[in-house]
Amino acid sequence: MTSSLPPVCEQILRHGCDAMQIQITDAQVNLLLAYTEQLQKWNKAYNLTAIRQPIEMLKLHILDSLSILSELGKFQPQRVIDVGTGPGLPGIMLAIMWPEVAIHLLDTNGKKTRFLTHCKHQLGLTNISVLNKRVEQHQPDDGYDIVVSRAFASISDMLEGCEQLVTKKGVFAAMKGVYPEAELAAMPEHYQLQHSVLLQVPNVDAERHLLIIAKQD
Repeated sequence: MTSSLPPVCEQILRHGCDAMQIQITDAQVNLLLAYTEQLQKWNKAYNLTAIRQPIEMLKLHILDSLSILSELGKFQPQRVIDVGTGPGLPGIMLAIMWPEVAIHLLDTNGKKTRFLTHCKHQLGLTNISVLNKRVEQHQPDDGYDIVVSRAFASISDMLEGCEQLVTKKGVFAAMKGVYPEAELAAMPEHYQLQHSVLLQVPNVDAERHLLIIAKQD
């Protein structure tokens, strides 16, 4: 799979993965670059993201999404849902890096879910399922080991909206910028912050945190 992106894009991606100690194959590099290329193309017509340039997409979207990989990998998940995935962030990155894991991508925006379906077929990501619905409408027979989101307005909204999605031992993984003390203080009582990870995203100066939250017994 060849890419029409500038050669520096591959360099940024490989160096970023090295810096985060992520092992990545040439095939996965090609898929991530192909996704970035599709995002740039579709963005011109469908306005999927405010970030326009592929180099910035790689830094602020792709590497940012990959930064949670090692932490979430500790849970050895079999089923993951990305709620409010938008154009597939971080869900498509997880699907590319974890081809053996079932990744469900949920979003209410039809333009974005059409893009996700296109990427699924274009990139051959058979482990992806695309769901165009509100999170409250999704009542799966089997729960998810991880419910991840990069887009929810508040942690409380995420927990209340996604409560029915998680398995008994599953966790919620909230991607945030600055450590959200006020949001955590407002969290429903039957949830507990297991731990918080300060993420280091190469070439990104802004703060990034990953919060792992679980239901209390």
